[in-house]
Amino acid sequence: MAAPGSDIEHGYPHLDMVRASLTALYRRLSRDTVDTFGLSVVPGDVAFSDQDDLHLGVQRVARVMVQHMRLPDARMIVSFREMRHAGNVELAAGPEYFIELNSRFKTHRRDIGAALAHEVTHVYLHRLDLAFPGTRDNEILTDTTAAYLGTGWLLLDAYRQDAVTSQKLGYLTPEEFGYVLAKRARLFDEDPSPWFTSPQAYEAYAKGRELAERDERQPPLAAAGWTGRRRYAKDRRSAQSGHPSPTGGDYVFEGGPPLSVSFPCPTCRQRIRLPVRGRLRARCGLCRTVLECDT
Repeated sequence: MAAPGSDIEHGYPHLDMVRASLTALYRRLSRDTVDTFGLSVVPGDVAFSDQDDLHLGVQRVARVMVQHMRLPDARMIVSFREMRHAGNVELAAGPEYFIELNSRFKTHRRDIGAALAHEVTHVYLHRLDLAFPGTRDNEILTDTTAAYLGTGWLLLDAYRQDAVTSQKLGYLTPEEFGYVLAKRARLFDEDPSPWFTSPQAYEAYAKGRELAERDERQPPLAAAGWTGRRRYAKDRRSAQSGHPSPTGGDYVFEGGPPLSVSFPCPTCRQRIRLPVRGRLRARCGLCRTVLECDT
């Protein structure tokens, strides 16, 4: 949790790990399971006013997160204490999990849903036995999973800044949250922007969406723009002439004859390998996205 007034990191410093997290999630869950998360948590389900009883309200929001993440037999016991981070969860065999939230949430209740989204996703990944080596990478996996499966828009909405204070929850930058949410929006035809109460969150989502859209316009995808297609054609001629495979984009030419090209799926980032033979339609073997290509 970024402290009020602290500098907040922007841009895409964790983009490679975010993309690796999407691939790992599809490998562990399958497309069919991902599709069961087609509806996000809605604002009304996590609304928390100052007039609500603190502990009853926290338990209510925790149940919303548990139900959304398909953890019907998991019981979350939530308490508050002074700490540096937004929250912490004790990962054990269950069914009871002990979550601690930063004491500042007692008076900043609007962000309790965001903090619980992150901690309950830790429990979900623990039960899936899905993890990366290292604390930092696991936290990025957790934020990416929360955003992609329908609770993490709350983490982006908790990003707020004005002339004297700033706040951000989670390990991803605001733009990286926007990128993952845009990937989700594309998959489920869902627009989270009306839910944002923070203007900074909306701006970060718009920037992340631009990058997510560029993923779908990279050669050899048929939707690539003129500049990308021209560069790809030049690199393809070089590869066909026996020169080392160019590295000007995400694609890599391999083997030959016949020559093939590999590139990341714009949905799950799993690499796809296709023959170089002009226009064709391909289906990603991992997420089953159908791709129009011009190799």
